[in-house]
Amino acid sequence: MEIPYTLLESDTLRNLVEEFVTREGTDYGTHVYNLHDKVRHVFHQLEQGSAVIVYDSESETCHIEARERLSQWKLPSES
Repeated sequence: MEIPYTLLESDTLRNLVEEFVTREGTDYGTHVYNLHDKVRHVFHQLEQGSAVIVYDSESETCHIEARERLSQWKLPSES
């Protein structure tokens, strides 16, 4: 289920974005960005709609995904 980022409390949203950008294996290519820049970039993607927050009821977790990748997700309601 997609969760509009605007429905989250600002601290909750920031914590989610920070957790996302600091995950092991997150790849930013050949550029080196500090935490502030990574967080700002993800916020911009959420604002532009190119990234979305997805809630997985099975694992009871939230993820941030590129909107273009959502079609690859098979949601439980689509089974």
